[in-house]
Amino acid sequence: ESALKTLGTDGLFLFSSLDTDGDMYISPEEFKPIAEKLTGSTPAASYEEEELPPDPSEETLTIEARFQPLLPETMTKSKDGFLGVSRLTLSGLRNWTAAASPSAMFSARHFQPFLPPPGQELGEPWWIIPSELSVFTGYLSNNRFYPPPPKGKEVIIHRLLSMFHPRPFVKTRFAPQGAVACLTAISDFYYTVMFRIHAEFQLSEPPDFPFWFSPGQFTGHIILSKDATHVRDFRLFVPNHRSLNVDMEWLYGASESSNMEVDIGYIPQMELEAMGPSVPSVILDEDGSVIDSHLPSGESLQFVFEEIKWQQELSWEEAARRLEVAMYPFKKVSYLPFTEAFDRAKAENKLVHSILLWGALDDQSCHCSGRTLRETVLESSPILTLLNESFISTWSLVKELEELQNNQENPSHQKLAGLHLEKYSFPVEMMICLPNGTVVHHINANYFLDITSMKPEEVESNLFSFSSTFEDPSTATYMQFLKEGLRRGLPLLQP
Repeated sequence: ESALKTLGTDGLFLFSSLDTDGDMYISPEEFKPIAEKLTGSTPAASYEEEELPPDPSEETLTIEARFQPLLPETMTKSKDGFLGVSRLTLSGLRNWTAAASPSAMFSARHFQPFLPPPGQELGEPWWIIPSELSVFTGYLSNNRFYPPPPKGKEVIIHRLLSMFHPRPFVKTRFAPQGAVACLTAISDFYYTVMFRIHAEFQLSEPPDFPFWFSPGQFTGHIILSKDATHVRDFRLFVPNHRSLNVDMEWLYGASESSNMEVDIGYIPQMELEAMGPSVPSVILDEDGSVIDSHLPSGESLQFVFEEIKWQQELSWEEAARRLEVAMYPFKKVSYLPFTEAFDRAKAENKLVHSILLWGALDDQSCHCSGRTLRETVLESSPILTLLNESFISTWSLVKELEELQNNQENPSHQKLAGLHLEKYSFPVEMMICLPNGTVVHHINANYFLDITSMKPEEVESNLFSFSSTFEDPSTATYMQFLKEGLRRGLPLLQP
């Protein structure tokens, strides 16, 4: 109260965004971002890795950034001409038209955090950066502008993402955070490691309000020697095969409880790729003397790399599935593409469990109701068992079903999409359907959360009464939802 009286609402908002440890005192370290902005100087970051003595014989590689900005017309707000959204609010997004660093040089040893733990099996996921959040620990503050200094294995991820934008947050505000990886190929001397990273960017600086830019995921691979002295190949990118792949959130006030606007959109390209294998910085002969890296003609020496003979390999698709399940245990249930799910349901004479979202389910920063549904319910063992045994599951984006509904070439798909959209309410609708698309039962995520937040004696409907079998009311309520869907739908299935 004293701080609010002294600083005012805007002043306290800025103070709180800098006071990262919440002790109501801004230390010199916490004030550094403002000092650098005021003076116009940004000293080189003091990463842990850079404290190691340089090794003249180490190998380096050049990584190039390829970036195409988000398409404004893919945002929901574009449909009404961004009515009510000021240009200042979107300035950080509109001004981000190119990668912050088109190319950068890295030492091969910087990629050591991508090495697997000892004894790691092919396809067995491990955490490079563990997620520290869950539905029980809540989420991190929206009221932040500057990322905390990266530590340990976070350093290489931070440096790579900084090539896109100067303010990457290696750990997202919402679970699941971090980076997970698995081996997809093993040889005598090399590994191929596939990875998935959940990170986001802060596009605003004071005095503007925070604007969060959260790609659905970063994925990619690295081929490196088992001692991390040589990197054969590296690529990191945001998948662009779906119609939407970015979540955006921005505050409209100077406090944590201020109104937050959300939107989704599509970014065509956000990619980092090595320009070639790592090569020695200094070339030495047998006596240890430095050899000129250029031929008398002035051309650079050309390195010849041996062919890698892999002894064990795993497909990209299977590795991606395992990383997805590591991030989202609820995906132990197979979620088929929309039309394929109904084809499968007809073949197996089963009901369809369908989730229709405004934003993406595999986006770590989709809306709160979707997060809570995912983390408290769909990862529950009893729910997974029932879904696997009795349903064919699918999830879809509203935009994708709207496109399907407008496609005149396939009337049956049009009908399926239309039946779904008729029952949809923002932000997430869960439905139980017959194989012909008829919705026999549905519940909105917001209503579901309202029900599960009530005391058992306050719940009037017997359709959503809590069961003593489950300690978690969310699990009990979703189980009741599925069972009610079975009760209504099974008699209607074709014999």
